[in-house]
Amino acid sequence: MTLPEITTRTEWLRARTELLAREKEATRARDALNADRRRLPMVEVTEPYRFTGPDGEVGLADLFAGREQLVVQHVMFGPDWEAPCPSCSAALAELSEGLLGHLHARRTSFVAVSRAPYERIAEVAADRGYRFDWVSSLGSTFNHDFHVTLDTSVAPVLWNYRDAGELRAAGQEWVVEQAEAGPSEQPGYSCFLADSGRVFHTYSTFARGTEQLGGAYAFLDMTALGRQEEWEEPAGRVEHARGAVPDFAAEG
Repeated sequence: MTLPEITTRTEWLRARTELLAREKEATRARDALNADRRRLPMVEVTEPYRFTGPDGEVGLADLFAGREQLVVQHVMFGPDWEAPCPSCSAALAELSEGLLGHLHARRTSFVAVSRAPYERIAEVAADRGYRFDWVSSLGSTFNHDFHVTLDTSVAPVLWNYRDAGELRAAGQEWVVEQAEAGPSEQPGYSCFLADSGRVFHTYSTFARGTEQLGGAYAFLDMTALGRQEEWEEPAGRVEHARGAVPDFAAEG
């Protein structure tokens, strides 16, 4: 194994300072990207999607649990699968009550959604000690409409915003082949905003876009209202807050 070069503290500090300048550039670039993400237009969701959870059948608006925003993790867990995808499971295992509490403090709910029957979802959640909300979209077109269940017998392939021809050109023929062979489950996250009794789709990310997650701020950075702190662009979004929100903005 190749290890880093051994140097003096003085030389290490010089190199670290140079790297810090690049890290700050990346931080500012990420802030600008997040601001542009919040500037994305949104689309009203009018399809009456139904989900099955611990309290029976519910609609998309119910998943908000009275909050203004909703982050959905599209968990790969098909109707005939014994267990969810290992990668999705790893992400689910990182969810803590503290993280969920932080999201809730920013009026944002989190729900996992899969096509597996709810009875199977409940068994897996109980066995693994999961404490977050996880519902079934079986019988609904939700997964197909948000392009995480790919099946050419239902709809043309559109994955990570590429159609079949674009996927083949990008060397991702496997996505098309799986969709042609039958239902293919894919991971992703989608964000929704509730306003005046209407529900809007604001953002979805797939493939390596899901790697940006790993903390409450990463979830909030995907949403239309962001972290709800005064320093964020575009300005004025924090005015939509229903209560005082602490400002955790870091220097730099």
